[in-house]
Amino acid sequence: MILTGPEIAAAAQDGRLTISPFEPEQVNPNSYNVRLGPRLLTYTAPVIDAHRANPTTAVEIGEAGYVLQPGELYLGHTLEQVGSDTFVPLLFGRSSVGRLGLFVEITAPIGDIGFHGQWTLMLSPIRPLRVYAGMKIGQIMFFVSSGDIDLYAGKYQAAEGPQPSRYWRDAEPVEAVAP
Repeated sequence: MILTGPEIAAAAQDGRLTISPFEPEQVNPNSYNVRLGPRLLTYTAPVIDAHRANPTTAVEIGEAGYVLQPGELYLGHTLEQVGSDTFVPLLFGRSSVGRLGLFVEITAPIGDIGFHGQWTLMLSPIRPLRVYAGMKIGQIMFFVSSGDIDLYAGKYQAAEGPQPSRYWRDAEPVEAVAP
């Protein structure tokens, strides 16, 4: 069961979910619009290695915006901190942003019950695209869970800003393979 817009607003008011800052005009019929935060990360190594920490570079999105380039993966973040100990959040790109050729969060839209923080967004443009901090970039929906709840306590808890992959922390050791 998905929460309706009025129920999202009521749950944000009574604490069953957290959206901070909360703006009533960002409530949709069954979702809440989230905005792009001011910082982006890109990986700098020519090959990203799943079994190691990868170097990144940070970019602040200025007042004039920032042009995303095709073939590059950008890690952005939501301006809002979002979470719930009750509901299952799912984040998707907005259709109006998709119509500009920007893929947002297509591989990992589901959040864990108990996660609270800014969401890292995987941004991948089809064509060069200028984006702006504060633009509505995605929408988050909340679903009612069934069964016992085991709250998230993972490596991305309380995230602020974009978070690079920490997959390597849990990866099984493997023998290195030459490129």
